[in-house]
Amino acid sequence: MGAAADDANPPVNPLMRAILGLFSAPRINMREDYEKVRRAQRALSWVPRDPDRILDRSVTAQAGHKIPLRIFLPKSSTGEGVLLFFHGGGWTIGDIDTYSATCRTMAELTGRVVCSVGYRLAPEHPYPAALEDCLEVAETLLTDPALAGAARPEDITLIGDSAGGNLVAAVALALRGRGSALPGAQILFYPVTQWDHDPATSPYRSVAHYGTGLRLTAVEVQDYVAMYQPDPELRLSPLISPLLAEDLSGLPRALVVTAEYDLLRDEGEAFGHALRAAGTPTRIERIDGALHGFIGLPRLSRHVTTAYQLVTDFLDGNLADSRPPPSPSAGRRG
Repeated sequence: MGAAADDANPPVNPLMRAILGLFSAPRINMREDYEKVRRAQRALSWVPRDPDRILDRSVTAQAGHKIPLRIFLPKSSTGEGVLLFFHGGGWTIGDIDTYSATCRTMAELTGRVVCSVGYRLAPEHPYPAALEDCLEVAETLLTDPALAGAARPEDITLIGDSAGGNLVAAVALALRGRGSALPGAQILFYPVTQWDHDPATSPYRSVAHYGTGLRLTAVEVQDYVAMYQPDPELRLSPLISPLLAEDLSGLPRALVVTAEYDLLRDEGEAFGHALRAAGTPTRIERIDGALHGFIGLPRLSRHVTTAYQLVTDFLDGNLADSRPPPSPSAGRRG
C-alpha cells in the first residue's frame, strides 16, 4: 500500500526503539544455541511447588511416549471450564517448567483451571511431533472432559502464545478435519500464522517495522520455522501456516490478541479477519505498547491484566471487539 498504510502503522521512533531494545532478547544464533537457551530459561524460571494447586499428570500417546501435563488450580474459581494451554518458544524452547509462572498467573487472573501441555520440541522432534502431542491431548480431554475437570467438550478452551498460538489454530483445524469433538473456544496470543518472516518478502509491514532490535527478531522466527519444518515447500501446509487454509469455517469461536510492537502483529490480526470472513465468530484485540511474549510478565503488569480482562470477557460470552480493529489490509505491503 502507499503512504496511508505507512501512516496507519508507523515504525517505532528511534527513542522508543532504544527504550524497547533494553528488553530485547540477546542476539544469538538460535539454530546453534537453542540448548543453551533452554538451560538458561529453566535456571531463571523456578516456581515454588504448591501440591494443592499445581498437579503433574500425563497422557500416554499412541506411539507410547508420555506427554507431560501440568494442571494449575486458581485460588478462587470464578469461571467455568478449563484452559488447555500450548506454550510458545518457536516449537524449540520453553516447556511446562519455564511457563509455570505464566500458567499460574493465567489461572489466578481468569479464575479457571489451566492445563499446560509439555509437547515434544524441535529440532530433535520436528513437525509434526508438537502438533501430534497437542492434538492427542486435546482429543483425549475432549473425549473425556472429566479428566480435565470439565463437564462437556465445549467447556474446554484451547489457548496458546506465539508458536503455541500456531498450535491452537492447527489443532482446531485438525480436529475439524477428523470430525472430532471441538472445544468451545480458541484463544491465540500473538500467534505465528504463516511461514514468511523475511522483511524483504513478507507481505506484512510489522515484520519490517519490528523485526529487528526488539523482543523477537525476524531472524529468530525464521530459524524457529526452519527447525520446526526443515522443508520449505511443506511450510505451506495450513497446519503450519493456518492463514493459508482454504476453509476456516466451522471452527470454535476465537479471540486473537496481538502486541503493538511485535513483528507477528499483522499476520495475527490477518488470521483473525480471515476467521471472521469465513463465518467463525472472532474477536480481535491489540495490546497497545506491548512486546512479543508479554504474557510472561509479572501478573501486575498492565499488559497482562488488560489481556486477561479481555480473555475473561470473551469466555463470558462477549465477542465484540473493544474498539474497531485495524483493517485487514492495513498491515500489508502494497
